[in-house]
Amino acid sequence: AFGNNAFVAVGDDGIIVRSTDNGTNWDNATTDNSTNKLMGVTFGNNTFVAVGSSGKIVKSTDNGSSFYNMTSPTANYLTGVTFGNNTFVAVGYQGNIVKSTDNGTNWDNMTSPTANYLIEVGFGNNTFVAVGASGNIVRSSDNGSSFDNATSPSSEHLWGVVFQE
Repeated sequence: AFGNNAFVAVGDDGIIVRSTDNGTNWDNATTDNSTNKLMGVTFGNNTFVAVGSSGKIVKSTDNGSSFYNMTSPTANYLTGVTFGNNTFVAVGYQGNIVKSTDNGTNWDNMTSPTANYLIEVGFGNNTFVAVGASGNIVRSSDNGSSFDNATSPSSEHLWGVVFQE
């Protein structure tokens, strides 16, 4: 993820690295997450949020220098996270969808229209779209308050979705 002139990457064993020189040099961020695999990271409203195994959610408000654990409403893997309309939305295993409307501090479970794994989520045109296992696509046009299934032309796993202007 990129924000405030910093790149942040996440990985196994809770590793979080960041670069403030366009990716030339990287250093480890300070984190109180030492065991959970982190699988997704995003930036919005001057905040980095990363998600991972066992429902792990961490956030940084100092340009990715340090990350702190947030209370998660799920113990399921969270694999993707995005930001839009002042809302963070994360998705994961067993159709889990969680969202935060207070800059990533508090998170709530949302009702999901699927039990299939959701792998990635994106935001564009005032719509959150998540994709995942068995070609599953779900979308929300009410700022993540409710999600509906969208018709997918594929039964293959969908691994990513992004919107860019």
